[in-house]
Amino acid sequence: MDVLVVGAGQAGLSAAYHLRRRGFAPYRAGVDGGFVVLDADTAPGGAWAHRSPSLRMATVHGVHDLPDEELPPPDPEAPAREVVPEYFAAYEARHALPVVRPVTVRAVRAESERPDSPLLVETDRGNWSTRALINATGTWTRPFLPHYPGHFAGRQLHYAEYRGPEEFAGKRVLVVGGGASAIQVLSEVAAVGETVWVTRSEPVYHDGPFTPEYGRSVVAKVEERVRQGLPVRSVVSVTGLGPSVALRRAEALGALRRRPMFDRLTERGVAWGEEELAVDAIVWATGFRPEVGHLAPLGLRSPGGGIALTGTRATADPRVHLVGYGPSASTVGANRAGRAAVNDLVKLLGDPASGNPAGGSSTGGSPASGSPVPGSPVMEPVAV
Repeated sequence: MDVLVVGAGQAGLSAAYHLRRRGFAPYRAGVDGGFVVLDADTAPGGAWAHRSPSLRMATVHGVHDLPDEELPPPDPEAPAREVVPEYFAAYEARHALPVVRPVTVRAVRAESERPDSPLLVETDRGNWSTRALINATGTWTRPFLPHYPGHFAGRQLHYAEYRGPEEFAGKRVLVVGGGASAIQVLSEVAAVGETVWVTRSEPVYHDGPFTPEYGRSVVAKVEERVRQGLPVRSVVSVTGLGPSVALRRAEALGALRRRPMFDRLTERGVAWGEEELAVDAIVWATGFRPEVGHLAPLGLRSPGGGIALTGTRATADPRVHLVGYGPSASTVGANRAGRAAVNDLVKLLGDPASGNPAGGSSTGGSPASGSPVPGSPVMEPVAV
């Protein structure tokens, strides 16, 4: 391939759209060049397909439209895990994006020490060779669980496993975390049981409007850490908790009385010094980490512990771009990152629409957006 995209969530689909628009040919079995999207899920939707059934469109932070196609106005009470995957599926079909699934990428490594050598992408369904790679794997598959001393004998789950408040009816539930996920859980569980909210630091609320200027300042803070190669912080962690349906509901239920983080777990619950609180369950709404382990053979991590980026490009390897990572880990940021990555790769690989002067092997330009591509999207990976 000329470009291989890993992941078919918002960032991956945005990148795929722009690759096709710039003239990279969609993958067809037995034909070299062009681009392909490998997705580990069995169906479209990315992380949205795995969200709690209780998360409604009225309570999501917001879903930015994919390039060139608006999200149809949804029923506010419709489950997000149904609405967004349906939107993604229609988008893949309308733009004839070459998504191959389910394919799990296990490792990416250079085929040789030459800086312009292809990359070898090892998967559970054969290997691929590509001149460049756009990584769009997000964070959902890497839930973060902090370690605290002690042992709790009751029910514990990460937000990624949360499926709604029903199982907690009539119970006391400890919710850990200061982000939007914790607010969602509090707003739902407090209606059927008792909640206790704990955070490591005081929650930060943003009451003013999310203006473009404010958004740029927030992204700049996250971007600076990524540029330095430090572990990334989510955009939401910098914005603070803005006004939302879930926040107002949690406040009305009296669920926003925050307590500081406990010292340790106990058999019956948690403890602060000599004070112990018995609970029936703990929901860890403690966030996620980027899913980039498959990139380890490329040695992209900086001494700071993160992957340093210049824009979306890995500073240590211009063949690799990360989208939906750090400052682009939001639906609007993912769209912009997909476009930026493709523009940068056109400079590296050459413009396929003008004969690919950089020596690429793309086998033809792209049809107009939405026109059918023979042999696509029913595809099988090719061993190379």
